[in-house]
Amino acid sequence: MQQSVTSPSVVQATFAATLFDEWCRSGLTDVVICPGSRSTPLAVAASDRPELRLHVRIDERSAGFFALGRSLATKRPVAIVVTSGTAAAELHAVVAEADLSNVALLVLSADRPPELHGVRAPQTIDQRHLYGAMVRRFEEPGVARPEAASTWRPLASRLWLDALGVTSPAGPVHLNAAFVEPLTASPIDLPPARAGASPWREHHQSQKAVADLDVRGQRVLAVVGSGVEEATVAHCVALGWAVLGDATAQGSLAYFDPLLRDERFATAVVPDLVVRLGGLPASKVLREQVRRWQVRAVAMNGAGPVADPDGLVSEVVEGLPRRDEARLQGDATYAAFWREATDRVGAWLEQSENDDVWLSEPTVARALVAASAQHQVPLVVGSSMPVRDVEWWSPPRQFATYANRGANGIDGVVSTVLGVAAGSQGLGLVGDITMLHDVSGLVDGLGDAGGSCVLVVADNRGGGIFSFLPQATSMPPERFERLFATPRPHDLAVVARAFGHIGLTAATRGELRDAIETGLGQPGLTVVVARVPSREENVRYHEALNRAVRECWQAGDE
Repeated sequence: MQQSVTSPSVVQATFAATLFDEWCRSGLTDVVICPGSRSTPLAVAASDRPELRLHVRIDERSAGFFALGRSLATKRPVAIVVTSGTAAAELHAVVAEADLSNVALLVLSADRPPELHGVRAPQTIDQRHLYGAMVRRFEEPGVARPEAASTWRPLASRLWLDALGVTSPAGPVHLNAAFVEPLTASPIDLPPARAGASPWREHHQSQKAVADLDVRGQRVLAVVGSGVEEATVAHCVALGWAVLGDATAQGSLAYFDPLLRDERFATAVVPDLVVRLGGLPASKVLREQVRRWQVRAVAMNGAGPVADPDGLVSEVVEGLPRRDEARLQGDATYAAFWREATDRVGAWLEQSENDDVWLSEPTVARALVAASAQHQVPLVVGSSMPVRDVEWWSPPRQFATYANRGANGIDGVVSTVLGVAAGSQGLGLVGDITMLHDVSGLVDGLGDAGGSCVLVVADNRGGGIFSFLPQATSMPPERFERLFATPRPHDLAVVARAFGHIGLTAATRGELRDAIETGLGQPGLTVVVARVPSREENVRYHEALNRAVRECWQAGDE
């Protein structure tokens, strides 16, 4: 960089251009930009790179979850640029989710220079360590100085590598960059980069061998959650393990929650060893049975941090299971017993379905999983009941399935769906309250990236999961409805149309299938409102299904 430059505006423009040059060399492909003045140097530097896909979205909270969706879909860090003040605070929820679900984000917040802090300058808050320990790295280099030009590329590299998870699990990083006015200028020569391609472009964490674990002949139950790849599940299955997975798992056994509600079945499948990988399934029934079994529990950390809120894990080993490890071969008859039981339940469920069947929430979940597999389109599942219905009642997932299971909130799920679908195709399943909570995501839809997205909304007129909780029966119905169920009168298909999208309704399985195919066959966002029974009927229907599964399994076992 030329040392004769004196203009602070030129220096900071060169600083921002250097950051994006280094990130592009490392493999950055997507940048989400929220309009703002103070962030001008970052926004302009990103837009000067023709190889980057820019997504401009006006609501920072929605934009953050859109970026999260893009990171899930691309499997690499995504940058999000926001201006100073409350704009940066709006990203707090997505940083929390990215932290707990190990999703790589480069959070780039602009800030006022030091002289504007503490004097009540507009749009100025304390942004230092705004996200606390939730970020893998926080950097605040101050206003760019020409004599510090040699530090700019290392700064960008540190942020990129920590987001990727080189030194710790992948997750969000935060750069808080101060800029002075004037905010527009053209960059000059950038500090030199390393010769050749970036050594970090295709970073993959090295995989260590599983340390001294011998399970030969044992009944092994693997419980897998978010962060576990399809190939890892396949290795576990090949080793003769019974694999139970959350909604995002591909290739794991289905219907384990209703099966484990039957004490006879739970007694028949007591394992010798429980192996834990990644996050937790949503099933409390599974967690309770593992506690009751009191068997050895081992965590394998090769898929990222292992969730263990019950403190049942007694050993942690490095790496992931591999099918060619003879000492990891489990009792294949145990896995076969599980598989036969789940196949029996799946066959019974399929026999009861036809296109004229009125929709229920489990039926909607099954239809979305089937559509994802048939059309080879990723599916994003909302929190509360959708993620549980997919985990408990759908067949094994055959294509990429995502859920914001880090913090388990309903924040920004619509925007996450749009982020996954942008530039391609995507499916989403949410409840009506989740859609309304993130209705601002409909403002920009898929944005300039285009693509086709079908968002299916299970409209049970309120927060359905609360009807399964003690609150539903421990207080007068009027109070429960007001404080917890919170039904809203909005026609969600009309809401979608008001934002310029397509709004459809479906009441039967055939209508839902046709609406999904229609939406995937045309550009833009299609919102399909699935008319499902009331929340009270949904509770009764789940209870009836659980009884039927018990009878189905026991009849086949006789």
